[in-house]
Amino acid sequence: MTLSSLSQKSFRLKASHYLWLALFVFVLFLPGRATLPPLDRDEARYMQATSQMVESHNYIDVRFQDKPRYLQPAGIYWLEALAVKATGTLKDKAVWAYRIPSLIAAVGSVLLTVLIGSILFDSYIGLLAGLFLAVSVLLTGEGRMATIDTTLLFFILLAQSSLARSWMARLTSEKLPLSVGIIYWVAIGCGLMLKGPVVLIPTLLPPIILAWVKKDRAWWKHLHPKWGWILSILIVIPWCVAIWIISDGKFFTDAVGTNFLGKVASGQQAHGSPPGLYLGIFLITFWPGSLFTAWALPFIWKERKSESVCFLLCWIIPHWIVFELIATKLPHYVLPTYPAIAILTSAALWNISKTWNGPTSRWGRWLLNIYMVLWVIVGLLLAVGGIIYAHYMTGMWFCAAMIGAFGTLLLIGYTVACFVKDNMQRASIVAIGAAIIVYLELFVVLIPGLSSEWLSGKIAQTVQLLKPCENSIVASASYSEPSLVFLVGKETKLINLELTAQFLKNDQACGLALVDRRDEKHFTDYLDKEGIVVKQLGRIHGLNYSNGKQLDLGLFKVKE
Repeated sequence: MTLSSLSQKSFRLKASHYLWLALFVFVLFLPGRATLPPLDRDEARYMQATSQMVESHNYIDVRFQDKPRYLQPAGIYWLEALAVKATGTLKDKAVWAYRIPSLIAAVGSVLLTVLIGSILFDSYIGLLAGLFLAVSVLLTGEGRMATIDTTLLFFILLAQSSLARSWMARLTSEKLPLSVGIIYWVAIGCGLMLKGPVVLIPTLLPPIILAWVKKDRAWWKHLHPKWGWILSILIVIPWCVAIWIISDGKFFTDAVGTNFLGKVASGQQAHGSPPGLYLGIFLITFWPGSLFTAWALPFIWKERKSESVCFLLCWIIPHWIVFELIATKLPHYVLPTYPAIAILTSAALWNISKTWNGPTSRWGRWLLNIYMVLWVIVGLLLAVGGIIYAHYMTGMWFCAAMIGAFGTLLLIGYTVACFVKDNMQRASIVAIGAAIIVYLELFVVLIPGLSSEWLSGKIAQTVQLLKPCENSIVASASYSEPSLVFLVGKETKLINLELTAQFLKNDQACGLALVDRRDEKHFTDYLDKEGIVVKQLGRIHGLNYSNGKQLDLGLFKVKE
C-alpha cells in the first residue's frame, strides 16, 4: 500500500467536527491574551500605530508617533483597528483587543491545515497535523501577538487549500467550482495587503515548481489564472494609489527598497544570521512535533514522488531555501511551511505498518536518539524554565505551575518510553498533551503572576499616580521601548539624556523625566549648569527583557 492509495478516505470530517475543533483551539489560544503585556519591540509598535490610526481616523498613512511606518501595507492595522473599535477599548489600552485578529487567524490556520491534510491524504492525518500546528512553540507565540504573521499564515493557507484541491483534482478529472479559483486569488490579494510581495513566495512559487517537476501545467486552469490575478490587484490597488499620493512615493521606496530588499542583502535590526538557522532552531520552534518530523524524514524521502508528498515538498523546500539565503532571519519567516511539515509528519505516523515503521539504518536510529535527547531537554526547559524565571522575578514559587510542570515531565517521560518502543502514534498524542499542559502552566499561572513585574506597566501606573498635570508628558532617557509609548501616551519622548534635561527645562511645570540611577549624575550635572533643580517623585525597579538589563528608574520633575 502506498500513499497514492489513500484517496479512499476512512472518514470525512463534518462541519460539526470543525466547529468543535475551532472551539478547542480558541480555548487553547485564549489564555495570556489579556495578561501578557505589549511585547517589545514589534508588537508594541503595531499596537501604538493602530491606536493612532483609530484616534486620527487616518486609515491610509500608518504612523508611530510622528514618524511614518512604511514597512508594509495597512492591512493588519485595519484588522486591529476594527477589533479595537468593535470592543470600544481604545482609551483603556486593552492589549487583548489588538490581538483578536491573531486569535481568529490562529484558529482558522489550524482548521485550514486540517482541511488541506484531508484533501491531500485523510481526515485522520489532517486532524493530527492541525494538532501539531496548534501546539507548536512558534504558533503558540505568534498566535498571541498583535503582529502580522499569524494573519498572513491564515491567508496563505486559504490559498494553499485551493492549490491542493486543484492539484488533487488532476487525478480524478473532477471539475472544480469557480469559487476555488476566486478564493485563491482573493487570498493572495489579502496577503499582499498584509505584507506585500512576500506572500507570493508560498502561494505562487509552489505551482511553478510543481509544473516544472511534474511537467504538467494543465491543473492550473482550475484556478483561472487568465483573469484571477485581476482580483488580487483590485484588492491592493486602491490603497496603493492613495499611499502613493499621500507619501509622494516614499512608501514604496522605504517598504520595497529599504525594508524588503534591505533584508535580503543584509541583516537588519541585529537579526542577521548565516544559512542554516531555521534548521537549527526547528527542534524548538516546532516542538513537540519536531521529534516526529525527524523520525518521519526517511518516509518523506521514500514517498517523495507521490502526488501529495510532492505537493507538500514543493511548498516547503523553495520557501525554506529562499529564507535561509536571505540575510535577515526571524523565526516566523518560515512559519508558512509548518502546516505542510505537520501534514507530512502526520502522514508518516498514520502509515506505520502500512508502508513503513520508522528509520531502519543504524546511523539513522543513532542520530534520531541524539535528537530525542535534545527534544527532551527542550521540553524540560519549557516545563521548568518559566517557574525558575518567575521565582527570580518575584521570589515566589507558583505551586499550580509546579504541579503542571510535574505532569508535563511525566508525559515527556511517557512519550520517550512510547518512542523507544516504536509506539509512535501514542507517543505523538502524549507529546501534544504535554505541550498543552506547558502552555496552560505559562499562560494561565505564570504570566498572570508576573503581571505586576512588567516594567512599562509599572511606569505607566506610577506616572498616572504621580503626574503633576493632566497633560504631563514623559521624556525617557534610559528606557526606550515602544510599549512605554503605547501605555503612557503618544507624546512620550524616547530621547537621550541631554535632550531629556532640555525638555524639563522647557516644561518645568508639567514635564516628567525617566532616568536610570546609572545616568542620574550626568543628568543632574547638565541641569545644574542651567540652574535647575529637580525632585524625585518615585522609583521603578524592573527588568528590561528586550536587552536583559536591570533598571532602577527615577521619575523626576523640576522642583518648584
